[in-house]
Amino acid sequence: MSKPRILLIGAGSMGSLHARVISQSPLVELATVIDPRKDVGGALADRFGATWAPAFSSLAGVDGVVVAAATEAHFELAMEVIEAGIPLLVEKPMSDGLEKTMAILDRAETLNVPIMCGLLERFNPAVVTAKALLDSPLYVTATRHSPYVPRIRTGVSWDLLVHDIDLAIGILGGTPTLVTGTLSQFHPSSISGAEDVAEVVLGFESGGTAHISASRIGQRKIRTLSIHELDRMVEVDLLRRDVTVYHHVSGQADDDGRGYKQQTVIEIPELLTSQEPLAAQLDHFTALIAGTVDADAERNSIIPSHRVVDKLKNGRPVGPPVLRP
Repeated sequence: MSKPRILLIGAGSMGSLHARVISQSPLVELATVIDPRKDVGGALADRFGATWAPAFSSLAGVDGVVVAAATEAHFELAMEVIEAGIPLLVEKPMSDGLEKTMAILDRAETLNVPIMCGLLERFNPAVVTAKALLDSPLYVTATRHSPYVPRIRTGVSWDLLVHDIDLAIGILGGTPTLVTGTLSQFHPSSISGAEDVAEVVLGFESGGTAHISASRIGQRKIRTLSIHELDRMVEVDLLRRDVTVYHHVSGQADDDGRGYKQQTVIEIPELLTSQEPLAAQLDHFTALIAGTVDADAERNSIIPSHRVVDKLKNGRPVGPPVLRP
């Protein structure tokens, strides 16, 4: 049986990464790269043995589409692919607004078209390993800071924060019942309404709490996640892709009463996988195309994090979980 043929839309930073991973996969074939810039899109297609086109007029012979274009273009592109009945993976966020996101997902449901969002941290080996270790998570803290990148026009909520909101929801379970936070804009190059810093607290019906910090005016890249249980903490470095487990044993004053000492057991577990997150995500998309992944569950899993970001940006209620049969 021939391998699924993938059409990639967008030859920018993320598009280049997708092109490499798709071309290296034994499961799929990179068929076409779509980008209006011949010098960029054509060069990327040549590098990975695909054809190039400035736009697509037909999706005949295409089995799956990856949308890695600018966020503002996601809605129109996604709707066109859905109308053609082709499974698609859309880079996060799904679109530049909740109404558009829901329109995309509703149309995909109506036409029974598999769809997923590029919430890449779900496939981080350290996250996969940490989640397998958990018993009863109560409290999540996450920090995602980066230096400023002028090419990213959306605010930090859609660009960075959505990843950790998605992780917190996946760890603590359920749609948050409480969403509070502060969005701040500082950089003179940021367009109006595109916040540079977001500090957010989420409360869950289970009693779980998450505190998430995102910034694009940091001076170094930080990607950390700490998951607290009653008797231990699981710490994740998403950049280095490692996991450390801490379990406090005892603490007491020094013998001379001038200080304090404590004992903590530290464990460094082996990762369950070493696969590159983008490659693991592609494998999942390939399974979605093949119909071996629950398309309804995949589509519904996109909604909660996007609703939370919309609540922060626009103040609208998060609402109950959206569950479709």
